[in-house]
Amino acid sequence: MDGYGGEYLKLFVDRTSFYNRIVLGNLLPACVSWESLPHPLQTWLRNFIGGTALYFVCGFLWCFYIYYIRHNVHVPKSLSLSPSLSHTICKFFVVTGFRVCDVCTDEIPTTKAMLLQICVSLKAMPWYCSLPTFSEYMIENGWTRCFPRVGDVGWPLYLLYTSIYLVLVELCVYWTHRELHDIKPLYKYLHATHHIYNKRNTLSPFAGLASNPLDGILQAAPQVMVTFLVPTHFTTHMALLFLDGVWAANVHDCIDGKVWPVMGAGYHTIHHTTYRHNYGHYTIWMDWMFGTLCDPEGDGSKKVV
Repeated sequence: MDGYGGEYLKLFVDRTSFYNRIVLGNLLPACVSWESLPHPLQTWLRNFIGGTALYFVCGFLWCFYIYYIRHNVHVPKSLSLSPSLSHTICKFFVVTGFRVCDVCTDEIPTTKAMLLQICVSLKAMPWYCSLPTFSEYMIENGWTRCFPRVGDVGWPLYLLYTSIYLVLVELCVYWTHRELHDIKPLYKYLHATHHIYNKRNTLSPFAGLASNPLDGILQAAPQVMVTFLVPTHFTTHMALLFLDGVWAANVHDCIDGKVWPVMGAGYHTIHHTTYRHNYGHYTIWMDWMFGTLCDPEGDGSKKVV
């Protein structure tokens, strides 16, 4: 890689400025003069608008898909949906012309639960967005080992570095999440906010970011910390930070995708009900290594050693 001189660091600033123009230039009204804002504030505003849009798009589309389009596949059919709940769901998605039937009402989150999750998430969102903003600031100032172009290291090293990055993030997220449970004050004052959603009828894609802001930042912080240790492609790093938001929606939909070794919603639903298993991030490997893996097969009653 080139030395971390002014011209090299300018590549990072140019890249973040480009992202700012794409998001702010297209999503803010023309009357809003965002160009006059300081660069870090532009970056935070872009992260906030982009993160909020991503949260709602992923949440609404995924809820519509699993509770409407594929309800007969993804939701148990042991009970019939009451007319009042059918009306509530229709009103929630503002959709006409569809009828929902033969769905177990006990398995579908209520509108009230989802709206509460949205409210908690939106209160935390400004704080969540401070983490990628601070990360970009540190990268732009050359404090990390990030590089702006894959060509700076070549594809073989890029793939190697990214693999190491993901493994370290997986390890750090596992232990951060586990300690948020094991250290009682951390659980009581931070993580318990997220664990009020502990049943299938309270878990939804909107619950993924419904946490105490500091809790969410702590669990995402490994993505930033690892950039001080491992050479990391800047755009890949930022994409993975925002992928966390998409992943959070996915693992709270209660659907067991059964894709080994992915730590999908089947595993994470068990985490929300037992509180002692499946702390992992993207994969089950860390839980397997440290003896906390619990398999969704058999309602999660079987602990994998």
